[in-house]
Amino acid sequence: MEAVPARARVYVTCVASLALLCLLPLPSSHAPWWVVALLAGLYAVFEPIVRRRFAGTFHPVLLAGAFLLPPPAAALVPLPGALLSGAGQPTPLRRIWRAAQSSLAVWSASRVHWALGGRDAVVGSDFPYALVPAGAAVLAFCLVLAVLDGGILALGVGVAPLGRRGSGPLRRAWRGLLSRSLAPTAVHGLAGLMMAVLWRSPYGPVAASLVLLPMCVSGWVFAQYHRERAAHQATIRALVQAVDIKDGYTRGHSERVGQASVMIARELGLDDERVEVLRFAGILHDVGKLGVPTRLLRKDGPLTPEERRVIELHPEYGHEMVRGISFLGEARAAILHHHERLDGSGYPYGLIGGQIPECARVVAVADAFDAMTSTRSYRRARPVPVALEELKRCAGTQFDPRMVTALTRALGRPGRPRAAEAGCRAEGDRGWHPAVTADEARPSVPLSGCSSEPPAAGASEPGPLPSRRGTPR
Repeated sequence: MEAVPARARVYVTCVASLALLCLLPLPSSHAPWWVVALLAGLYAVFEPIVRRRFAGTFHPVLLAGAFLLPPPAAALVPLPGALLSGAGQPTPLRRIWRAAQSSLAVWSASRVHWALGGRDAVVGSDFPYALVPAGAAVLAFCLVLAVLDGGILALGVGVAPLGRRGSGPLRRAWRGLLSRSLAPTAVHGLAGLMMAVLWRSPYGPVAASLVLLPMCVSGWVFAQYHRERAAHQATIRALVQAVDIKDGYTRGHSERVGQASVMIARELGLDDERVEVLRFAGILHDVGKLGVPTRLLRKDGPLTPEERRVIELHPEYGHEMVRGISFLGEARAAILHHHERLDGSGYPYGLIGGQIPECARVVAVADAFDAMTSTRSYRRARPVPVALEELKRCAGTQFDPRMVTALTRALGRPGRPRAAEAGCRAEGDRGWHPAVTADEARPSVPLSGCSSEPPAAGASEPGPLPSRRGTPR
């Protein structure tokens, strides 16, 4: 935190002072000090391991302390591990922040747990009633962490204050922090409750500490999943960068098509896994251009029939390139068929209607929309309303009407992602930023209906293309 703003330093100081105030009743709390010391030692051992190797947080010991100890004593448990460990938190200010934040969260959880009679429920192993105060304590723990993290985010990173309608970036940040942390912390809370119950049972602390072993194994599995996901992202990023370098005029196009595909998929109510696959499909839909001569991709004038036939090979090139990447799933079909048309006049196989995979129909609309709202070498960007009207005019012949309607609805929603509206575009391109109107960015060429020919290489706009029918390989 070397470059932390002064207001953020003041905020950390206030949070640390509040944490110290929570420790003041400690001398009169009659806490079992050996329990405090043992829990603090367990946390100091396991937390840096989890943070360093699994890139995560480890809350079962803290929540076990909240279930076993009075609030002031429970607030002591995270202090040695947070203050003495340098894993991922090298600077003194970061250590103080982590210690104070964790201490306040554990104190709040313990206060709620004891106020609801949770201590007696744990001692007597009173199930299922013990779950009620434990659940409330976990919720309090999450709330405190989310509120404190939201505050440091606002002051340290510069998040704007609440908007006029109460749904500004700061509130969205707090809501996102809470929703993302609630499920994993609830799992940690169950483990902490199991530790507390075993601790008070005849089996004692040794049996309670064994609960941490499966938690570490699950953390390792989760970390492996994230590493695999990061490798997938790196693979896709490398392919997209290669396409962007080769075809400079469409730089950023792939990312925007991926964003638009996600908007359509969410509007259609697809599950999260398919939404992610469609994002991959949109990003990689033009990866086959790596097999097309650069002179054709950058040609300013009209294409000859032979040159067009070469361009039309790029879906098949792309499909061959990603055939062996198993995590792409149905995205590979979208890469192969995103230039097919409902009336059968598309390429490479002239598929008709329902023969075209759903994912390909989504990407086709997203691709055409971004092509029309981006500045190209042969014309300026069209405004969003005009592009949508063009898509509607070609719905049923070239595009799936469901996908066109879904994109129209998604773009009409007030909370649509800004990242999807203002992607990387050519200088002076107004594209599909919401502030652009037809009067501000009129196209420099007449609009083409579904019966006109696109003006240059690789264009994805509405217009018939000579089909090259055949049997899919």
